[in-house]
Amino acid sequence: MKYSEIKGEIEGKFKGNDKAYITSSFQAYAQGCIEEKGDGFVSEAAFDYYSQNALQLPLEYDVPFPPPTQPSFTFIDLFAGIGGFRIPFQWQGGSCVFSSEFNIHAQGVYEANFGEYPFGDITQIPLKYIPEHDVLTAGFPCQPFSISGKMKGFEDTRGTLIYNVFQIIEAKRPKVVFLENVKHLVHHDHGNTLKTILEGLDNLGYKYSWKVLNASDFGVPQNRERIIIIAHKHKIFDFSKLENKPKTVIRDIMDMDDNKYEYLNEPYTLLDEVTVQPSGLIFVGYRNKKIRKAGVRPGTENLSRVHKQPNRIYSIDGVHPALPSQESSGRFFIYDGERVRKLTIDECYRLMGFPDSFIRDTNLAEQYRQIGNSVCIPMIEEIVKQIKIQLL
Repeated sequence: MKYSEIKGEIEGKFKGNDKAYITSSFQAYAQGCIEEKGDGFVSEAAFDYYSQNALQLPLEYDVPFPPPTQPSFTFIDLFAGIGGFRIPFQWQGGSCVFSSEFNIHAQGVYEANFGEYPFGDITQIPLKYIPEHDVLTAGFPCQPFSISGKMKGFEDTRGTLIYNVFQIIEAKRPKVVFLENVKHLVHHDHGNTLKTILEGLDNLGYKYSWKVLNASDFGVPQNRERIIIIAHKHKIFDFSKLENKPKTVIRDIMDMDDNKYEYLNEPYTLLDEVTVQPSGLIFVGYRNKKIRKAGVRPGTENLSRVHKQPNRIYSIDGVHPALPSQESSGRFFIYDGERVRKLTIDECYRLMGFPDSFIRDTNLAEQYRQIGNSVCIPMIEEIVKQIKIQLL
């Protein structure tokens, strides 16, 4: 039976954690499913529905990214977003046995692409609903540690979610732990925040290594730096074995349909002389908006560092800055040699390595927020390849 044949029935009868239980159990049936009724977290009706339909498993998943038919390892997808971790993990033979995502818009996109509706708030999920697994992935919320936020760290409620991750690690003892966050986590609170996370892994009996990686080193034209922490019970992950890909520039992922372009129709200035920054960014101009002058040396007002990011203009022969999640427009201005415009939404998804077959939210503002919150797929896939070789 195809998933699409029962999807409508599931959606018509079940919501939230009930729907998550049924759809995740269909995919994780080989790992065994919870059959204990009456705990209130999942309704008896959901338990009964799964039991009645279990004989039809495995289902044929007619979705863009079906689970592998012959998986070589299992993983769980925490803070799953729209599935930036799941796509490369499945490409490398991983079977997802549990997913969790708080945002209902992202949950809907996730289900449309993978045939599984994620559980909700990770702090409310009983540990018994999380199956045993080989790899735990968690791109835990970065706002508490980002320079774009207020940087409250563990004082922010979202910052404490790493402790829920630790609880799952302690209970399930996965072979590998894969954590991802913004680069600024390294420096937050003078390094004490990162130290606390690493000490937590050490106390759980895991050996760890970490490194700040840039998406631009893995074949996408985006200057997106993220800290990656890999932990294992007995081995140290060697980041030096990751294989970088040839550099690309914005021009390589551009849409050729100018009907999609949103040109800048307001005054702007292009610089006479430009330089390629070490990151690969090429700052070529700025919108004629008010710029910061306090504390700026005379003659340096037009340097990129004194302009707020959304006012800057970048060359398509360089890379793009990290896509933000805070802005509903989600991208900055680029200069193609003739005119200035914004990236199209298709170009934004390509900047993160998402295939064109990926089903996106119907709301454009949600699409920008979701892609800005996601991860660079080619970078994650290269890490997964080495996790398989080194640690599994």
